[in-house]
Amino acid sequence: MIVSFFGSYARDVGGWIGVSDLIALMSGLDVDGPAVRSAVSRLKRRGLLTSERLGGVAGYRLSDQGRRILAEGDQRIFGHRVARVQDGWVLVVFSVPESERHRRHALRTQLTRLGFGTTAAGVWIAPAHLTEQARAVLRDLGLEEHAELFHASYLDFRDLTASVARWWDLPELQAMYEGFLDEHEPVAAAWRRRGARALRSPEERATAFADHLRAVDAWRRMPFLDPGLPPELLPDRWAGSRAARVFFELHALLHGPGLEHVRAAATLGPDDSWR
Repeated sequence: MIVSFFGSYARDVGGWIGVSDLIALMSGLDVDGPAVRSAVSRLKRRGLLTSERLGGVAGYRLSDQGRRILAEGDQRIFGHRVARVQDGWVLVVFSVPESERHRRHALRTQLTRLGFGTTAAGVWIAPAHLTEQARAVLRDLGLEEHAELFHASYLDFRDLTASVARWWDLPELQAMYEGFLDEHEPVAAAWRRRGARALRSPEERATAFADHLRAVDAWRRMPFLDPGLPPELLPDRWAGSRAARVFFELHALLHGPGLEHVRAAATLGPDDSWR
């Protein structure tokens, strides 16, 4: 939730926020102060946040690494690119020595987080638009010498739809999207009925902030598990498309009022240069 806050709001107000203000904002989402302090401490140890005092107020600022990671995440979370069959596939074929098994595990983990499926041991597949992300993972792990990248077209004897169902756990992805819809589709419908006029009061903007941040926090992992497979290869009544519409509707409607709430709730006094 704290990562989602810094990604959705902190960058829009300079990348810094006071600890007490952050605790107050998170209390509106039923997150208590000790949990906030514990979370920001972990993020600091991971190098995503740095401690900084402004105007005598203790707070945290996004590090350069944190900004880079969030910027990379933006491309996937808000880009939501859907592949086309005619654009082909990227294959990552690797054979990492047993002596480097820790890096082999890291590669598998990173490819999974990119949304790759597996066709066979050491052969991973994704829509072609993930080629550069796969190349970056191999480079970051120093495994270029143990892997090869291919751009491929599907020429097998099996039906491609059936093969995709073997390469990815589509029921698990469907259940993931259905869970998102169960929680957030009623929220979107309620805001739709209220209309923009309901966002004028401080109380409504506080509710908008909470509803928006919950939606972002639930959604942000999903584009990393689903690579945006071509719609014609997916089961009927695929929930992913509807989930995307609900998320982007909530984001478009609630982010602005939520940002107003953050700016009004987080004040520093004479040295509020973070604004």
